[in-house]
Amino acid sequence: MAACITGWAHSQFGKWPDETVESLIVGVARQAIEHAGLEPTDIDEIVLGHFNAGFSKQDFTASLVLQADDTLRFKPATRVENACATGSAAIHQGLKTIKAGDAKNVLVVGVEQMTTTPGPQIGENLLKASYLPEDADIPAGFAGVFGQIADAYFQRHGDQSDALAALAAKNHKNGVGNPYAQMRKDLGYEFCRNESDKNPFVAGPLKRTDCSLVSDGAAAIVLTDIESAMQAPRAVLFRAAEHVQDFLPMSKRDIILFEGCKIGWQKALKNAGVALDDLSFVETHDCFTIAELIEYEAMGLAKPGEGGALALSGETQKEGRLPVNPSGGLKAKGHPIGATGVSMHALTAMQLCNEAGDIQIADAKLGGIFNMGGAAVANYVSIMERVR
Repeated sequence: MAACITGWAHSQFGKWPDETVESLIVGVARQAIEHAGLEPTDIDEIVLGHFNAGFSKQDFTASLVLQADDTLRFKPATRVENACATGSAAIHQGLKTIKAGDAKNVLVVGVEQMTTTPGPQIGENLLKASYLPEDADIPAGFAGVFGQIADAYFQRHGDQSDALAALAAKNHKNGVGNPYAQMRKDLGYEFCRNESDKNPFVAGPLKRTDCSLVSDGAAAIVLTDIESAMQAPRAVLFRAAEHVQDFLPMSKRDIILFEGCKIGWQKALKNAGVALDDLSFVETHDCFTIAELIEYEAMGLAKPGEGGALALSGETQKEGRLPVNPSGGLKAKGHPIGATGVSMHALTAMQLCNEAGDIQIADAKLGGIFNMGGAAVANYVSIMERVR
């Protein structure tokens, strides 16, 4: 690949009624530029990932990044969107600009403010990431979509409630050490496994602990061409960055296979010249616990139908053979839609630079990232390695 991450910034995810989309953007944009050892004048292009879909009344947001510093005025700035993979789509836009030789430094920001929206409208907004001719009447909105996926998986491979609880408990345990996480509480397996007033069923076999959080937050990274990155304080190289888009209607796919995820991982590993066993850790898109379980199979970590057994084995725990979501994942960290993909890349860069604090994976050399939009529709896989 042609670029490295040379700086990053990350707000805490959570419920922030006193913030705005603009203030969230400005905060991380300034911090990321400074962290990269650059001045705003060094930025050649700006890409903003912002899903919106009704969460923000301000729908023309690309130029809000310029509010971070007046010297950003007249820099090209573009907003991109690809559902829950919006942040990764923004990163790919920046990577293409650098690969084309049109920029040395690209500032990528991801943002979403969701919690100021009334609950019913949140569900309506999120459901826009599905295929409305088929999914508009599914109860429980987008959670209902993944409830159907979980039902289909259970019918084919048996009840996976124990495995889903293990995944939720793992990610909440990991999230305790993440200062950016929305929920820093070890809920424990028993709480996640059992239905209760605080953990009711939401959709199909999915309980509240199986669902990621509604969040406000932002993250930013600076992308730099390789030659310039070798002069930066730190540089984390994209060994591979793949994007695979699948059909939007679930009726056109075997939905429990996540075939776009599978192809994305195969292409990324091949182009990076590495195997799954070479990775030190993975940050994967656990919008719902059933998604992480299926992703284990799609990435090749488990055979079809055996993702649950892997989840229960402990191999993906922080101290396991391949730690998955040491950050706590979307489950504990939160899922502000446009920020998520940028967050995953920023946290991976932290890990590889040994700057991840209490969530640090010892001797991390290679990191894998999977970020998806919709029900495995937009699939982005990155393989990252520190080179400076």
